Amino acid sequence: MDRTERFYKIELLIRGRECVSFATLLEALEVSPATLKRDLQYLRERMDAPIEYDALANGYRFGQQWRGQQHELPGVWFNEKELHALLTMHQLLSGLDENGILSRHLQPMFDKLTGMLGTDAAEAKEMTRRVKLISTARRRVASEYFETVGSAVVQRQKLRISYRKRGKGGGTVGSRVVSPQRLVHYRNTWYMDAWCHQSEGLRRFALDAMEAAELLDEKAKPVALKALESELDQGYGIFAGGQTQQARLVFSAEAAAWVSREEWHASQQSEWLADGRWQLVVPYVDATELLMDLLRHAGQVEVLAPPALRQAYAKRLREAAAQLDC
Repeated sequence: MDRTERFYKIELLIRGRECVSFATLLEALEVSPATLKRDLQYLRERMDAPIEYDALANGYRFGQQWRGQQHELPGVWFNEKELHALLTMHQLLSGLDENGILSRHLQPMFDKLTGMLGTDAAEAKEMTRRVKLISTARRRVASEYFETVGSAVVQRQKLRISYRKRGKGGGTVGSRVVSPQRLVHYRNTWYMDAWCHQSEGLRRFALDAMEAAELLDEKAKPVALKALESELDQGYGIFAGGQTQQARLVFSAEAAAWVSREEWHASQQSEWLADGRWQLVVPYVDATELLMDLLRHAGQVEVLAPPALRQAYAKRLREAAAQLDC
C-alpha cells in the first residue's frame, strides 16, 4: 500500500468508526508506528485534515466542527507512480517551452505534486533531470503572442493579428481577423489553426511570424473538428490546403532499417520489397517539406511518383551537387 492509499484508508477508518485507536490503524495499514505517526502528522500539517487525538477514548477522531459531517482530502489525488509520471510530463513540457510560458503557469501544480509525493525540492529536481529533450534549429516564439493566442483558443474568441507572410526580401506584413480553432506543436514550432475572415477559409499561422495579436471581444466562428482535420491534416507535414497527391518512395535496404520504424503520415502505406528495400506511400499537398525530408536520405531513396515530385527532387540534388568544389 503506497502513501496516498494509506491517507485514504486513514480517512475512511476515522469517518466510518468516528474514533479509531492507534493499534487499529497499525493493523489496518500494516506499517511501522513511526510511519503511521508521520502519516498522521502529514495529514494534519500539510493536508489540513482535522484529525485530533481523544485521550479519553484513546483514539483518533475528526475535530468537533467535522463530527457528523463528511471530510474530504483536498484536491485531486494520485498514487506515487502516477505522480512520478506527472512530474516527468512536466519536464517534457518544459523541454518544449524554451520561453518558459507553459512552465510559469504549470509551476504551482508542479510544486503541489512534489509536496504530495513527499519529495524535497532537490530530489524532485534531480528526478526531472533524468528526462532530457534534444532539438535543433528551434524557432523562437514571442511569449506575449503565445499567451494571447492560447487564451483566444480556450475562450473561443476572435483575434486580430499582424502576420508576416514569408517570402523574398523578408515577406510582407498584413492585418487580419481570425477565429482560432486549435494550437498545433510541430517540430519544435507552434502554429495556430484558425478560420480567416479575410480569405473566408481555414488557414494555419506560425506563431513566430506574428508581429502582433489582440484579443477581441467577439465570439469566434465555430468549425467542426472533423472539418478542421479534413482540411488541414491530410497533407504531409505542416503544409495544408490544396489537392492531395500520393508520393511513392523506395528506400534502400540500409535506410529501410530506420525509415520502416518512422511514421511520415498517419495515412501512409508501406511494405517490404523482396530485395530488402522499403516502399512508402505518403499523401502530400505541398512538396516543400517532403523534399527537405527526402534530401536527408539523399542517395538512399528513389522517388517513383508522381513525375513532378521526381523531377523536383532531381533538381534539388543537381543544385546541391553544383555547390560542391569538385
